Amino acid sequence: MKKLRPIMFVGTGSDVGKSVINAGFCRIFLQDGYRPAPFKAQNMSLNSYATPDGLEIGRAQAVQAEACGIECMVEMNPVLLKPTNYISSQVVLNGKPIGNKTASEYFLETDRNFLFGQAMNAYNKLNTDYNPIVIEGAGSISEINLWDKDITNMRVALETKAATYLVADIDKGGVFGSVYGTIELLPPEQKDLIKGIIINKFRGDISLFAEGRKILEKLTGKPVVGIIPYFRDIFIEQEDSVALEKKNTRSSSSDKINIVVILLPHMSNFTDFNMLALHDEVNLYYSNQPAEIEKADIIILPGSKNTIDDLHYIQKIGIDEVIKNEHKLGKQVYGICGGYQMMGQEITDPLNIESQVKSIKALGLLPITTELTDKKKTVQCTFQFLNSTEECSGYEIHMGETYSGNKSPLCKTEIDEDGYFLNAATWGTYIHGIFDNPIVVEYILKQIKPDIIFNLSYKGHKERGYNQLALLIRNSVDMEYIYKTITL
Repeated sequence: MKKLRPIMFVGTGSDVGKSVINAGFCRIFLQDGYRPAPFKAQNMSLNSYATPDGLEIGRAQAVQAEACGIECMVEMNPVLLKPTNYISSQVVLNGKPIGNKTASEYFLETDRNFLFGQAMNAYNKLNTDYNPIVIEGAGSISEINLWDKDITNMRVALETKAATYLVADIDKGGVFGSVYGTIELLPPEQKDLIKGIIINKFRGDISLFAEGRKILEKLTGKPVVGIIPYFRDIFIEQEDSVALEKKNTRSSSSDKINIVVILLPHMSNFTDFNMLALHDEVNLYYSNQPAEIEKADIIILPGSKNTIDDLHYIQKIGIDEVIKNEHKLGKQVYGICGGYQMMGQEITDPLNIESQVKSIKALGLLPITTELTDKKKTVQCTFQFLNSTEECSGYEIHMGETYSGNKSPLCKTEIDEDGYFLNAATWGTYIHGIFDNPIVVEYILKQIKPDIIFNLSYKGHKERGYNQLALLIRNSVDMEYIYKTITL
């Protein structure tokens, strides 16, 4: 198979659909007989994933690797920023945390050339083994105040000589100004790398945009190579925090099993609950409103990047008492990772890993205590749920050790035990992705409806989504032109 030039998707802003479009092209190149791999030099996300060798990357690159039909690896996302609050983030370099930095510290005090060099080392390793590399930019490429600090957008395009496509979200409005302004602001050598424009999330009759296409092409001198329709019926895991914010719009339903995920300020890995939402008899929603939490049949405390702050938050607004009262009424309460820690008696932070608070009283639903430590566990795992012999899979990403006075594990992994099982309505676990396993979903739903069945394959569901997305893009984008720009 001939070697192809890398292709890169950059944006007029955040949440324009770059990650999803990247995944779609990953699947197209796989279908066409190539061996593609994704790459994003720097990602900012609370939704991360553990690689097979125990390193941490952004979830979007793990999804894109899956679309490529390959295992994810740290080279696909060498720099990951995990926000701990509004102004600071944990910096993960080559899969391992190297400390917390404020935005000003990260942009003004870190050695940008060093970080860029690390990113390019990762890219070069991928480029040796895979073809083509499908690169994703971050946010907007027209943030001119940050150009000299760029390690993930057009500096990457220039270094890799990638055929670069600008993605714009027409559903946001202002598409002409955002596309024209973005391209017009670029220096000539960067502008030359832009091979075309992709209009994303178009609602309605695409033929009505024919004149708009001509205007954009005249304004920018760049071809509009595709107009991708807005879709809701194709399942692709999303990573962006904007997607999480939109989940707060849903509420309880009178005719289904209602599952509420507590909406935390630093909630991580919200993809943990995608599988639950797929059952026809389930209404899954996210909320921090006491009235909506009270309407739920099942309450789930999700993972958190800052468990102490999020625990303090739910105590401050009274959600903790709502959860405890609903639990006393017999409702099911489950915790994942940080949520599991919150279900215990106490969380201590002797090294001030997360805050200046040395100790905080937790919900008291499980007989466990947690001590936060400076060591981070990132590992994929297989496990048996409760007494089942069926092999399940998931992954762990957490800092902290949890202790209990008596052994009552929820799961048994290949080398250890995990979580705490108090009873069928009360348990917690460190395993992200536990609900991706049908046996676990069926178990919690049977507590409410004993005859319910759940046998959906999450992997199969995702595979259908990748193939449907690839077909949609093929039908919406000039693939002949795309291949012409990446053929060496």
